[in-house]
Amino acid sequence: VQLQASGGGLVQAGESLRLSCAASGRTFSNRVMGWFHQAPGKEREFVAAISWSGGITYYEDFVKGRFTISKDNAKNTFYLQMSSLKPEDTAVYYCAASARAIRSSWYVASGYGDWGQGTLVTVSS
Repeated sequence: VQLQASGGGLVQAGESLRLSCAASGRTFSNRVMGWFHQAPGKEREFVAAISWSGGITYYEDFVKGRFTISKDNAKNTFYLQMSSLKPEDTAVYYCAASARAIRSSWYVASGYGDWGQGTLVTVSS
């Protein structure tokens, strides 16, 4: 699966931003698609995931109520709508695809085999 992330940028605290990830290549109907972020000097961290076939969503606690992951099957694209952004949300955001069947795998970077190139989100205070 090839992934292309886009939509990053510079925003002020409290504003919103939507990231997109276009998927192509092998069938991904049985995949879980995820978003991770990585701040400078820190490890890549799980943000949210969605199952491509069922649309079931999973979120890390620090984004619940602020971020929404969704998908558009017709466009082979999934999204991360980010609202009420905080300076601590500043990071490079990566989209990824997992072929793992075990739910616990979807919360860690090692559970994903395909990655997009990353898009930078900067939130100013």
